[in-house]
Amino acid sequence: MNVVRENVAHSMKKLSTLAAFVMALSLSARSQMTAATSGTNFVLIPSASWNCGMPDGIPTPESGTLVFTAKLKYESHDLGTTPFGKRRVFVLSEGTGTGDKLNAKIMSGGLDFELKFANGAMELEQVLVLKTDDGKFIYLKTLGTAANSNDLRVVADFEAPTASNYGWINSGRYVGRRQLDEAAQTMTLTVFDLTSVTNSLNTANSVRVKKPDSVPNQPLDFRHAGSAEKRGDAIVTEEVTLGASQSVGATKLGGRNIIPITGGTLHGKISGKVLAGGADYQHLGNPVTLDARYLWQTDDGEVIIVRNGGPISSLAPVFEANVDGKYAWLNSGKYLSTPPSMRAGAVSLTFYESKE
Repeated sequence: MNVVRENVAHSMKKLSTLAAFVMALSLSARSQMTAATSGTNFVLIPSASWNCGMPDGIPTPESGTLVFTAKLKYESHDLGTTPFGKRRVFVLSEGTGTGDKLNAKIMSGGLDFELKFANGAMELEQVLVLKTDDGKFIYLKTLGTAANSNDLRVVADFEAPTASNYGWINSGRYVGRRQLDEAAQTMTLTVFDLTSVTNSLNTANSVRVKKPDSVPNQPLDFRHAGSAEKRGDAIVTEEVTLGASQSVGATKLGGRNIIPITGGTLHGKISGKVLAGGADYQHLGNPVTLDARYLWQTDDGEVIIVRNGGPISSLAPVFEANVDGKYAWLNSGKYLSTPPSMRAGAVSLTFYESKE
């Protein structure tokens, strides 16, 4: 009997030791991840479909030099699950960006498109407009990603007037963080200049963003209409009210003009309103290309992302809606848009189903 007791005690001791070992391994892994993500040499490797312009890895932002920090109030819209994942959109209020290298007002109406996946990974896109103390406008687009929500990094791409004092910001590498205080409904955006930082990538100091295989890739560009597409049945007519133009002027990518969207109405197969926020981020090339990003809110409360882009004579809107909602049909169709019909402070457009 004593032998049995000793064997049982020995087995229990081995199980206890094994459990402690497993827990130690778990704690070690977590501590290594914490050490890696807090170190200045930790590199985040984005997925190929959303590489944020840094496919070889995004260094820790704080390893660079501070450009500016801004804190902004926001209004959030939870779209639920769309074809690309769990989607939230934040409409940003006016704020101020301050720093050693840049001081500017952040114009109201900026959009932040957040996408979360079931495994905790994230993708992010922001479109913002800055106004400097001397009245120059700067277009800022950021693309971000995260392996988990504790380490979201954004890569910032600036378009400033090349002939201004801010032309220097058109080149270089800029990485930042976007952080939410959901209780206060504020967003902090911090951007660093990493132009002189070497990306010392190795397996010991990197984490790769893993996106679920079953989720389709969200597009970076607007849809380009095919030459054979024709207008079918009308689905929606919208009246969109506009703010004053924000002319960036000639930038590294050509001319840029931004027309803020301040509201509006829609009727047809969908009725509701155009929410204040977003803009038509026009590229003044040959031909002029429109790229309007904004939100609809239906009469029954659902929020839908709208992107209407292309040459003025060949606009092709796309929509993103809840896959389980009343307007899920918008996700899979092809659509065409009339050119904007101008009137004082507003435009009118009609969207059609596309047919070939």
